[in-house]
Amino acid sequence: MSAAVRIVPIAKAHIDGYRAVLDEVARERRYLGMVQAPPLEDVREYVMRNITSRTPHNVALAGKEVVGWCDLMPKWQATLKHGAALGIGVARSWRGKGIGMQLLEATLRQAKEAGLTRIELTVRVDNESAKRLYEKFGFAVEGLCRRQVLIDGRYIDSYLMARLD
Repeated sequence: MSAAVRIVPIAKAHIDGYRAVLDEVARERRYLGMVQAPPLEDVREYVMRNITSRTPHNVALAGKEVVGWCDLMPKWQATLKHGAALGIGVARSWRGKGIGMQLLEATLRQAKEAGLTRIELTVRVDNESAKRLYEKFGFAVEGLCRRQVLIDGRYIDSYLMARLD
């Protein structure tokens, strides 16, 4: 694991850096359900809502630079409030240093403390390294989402994975 990186709850001061990393990862067109980050104002609103509601949302900091994130998007429906969808990303130049593991560990611990008992995510079938990481943290494949992603004219399947606490 990288000693140079700290995992902390996101704060207002991290919004620009978080958006920059989100945009970098999105533009790779391989990992997220978006191909660019939303406008800064939308990102600011999302982060401030997470801070206010104490929704688990962490960033990895190298000094003051945001180099990764992991967040949860809780379900709002009464019958689904025990669950949340997980999102995670690490800047390309910081991958392979254990940052994703640190982010997942902190965020899943906070999810449990918040009483969330089902955490789910989708991961593209061509992203085996991410799938293995999620499995290390107790996520299991629950199904195949056929043709879930359409990018550059090509359909890609994804796995639906979940962890139950």
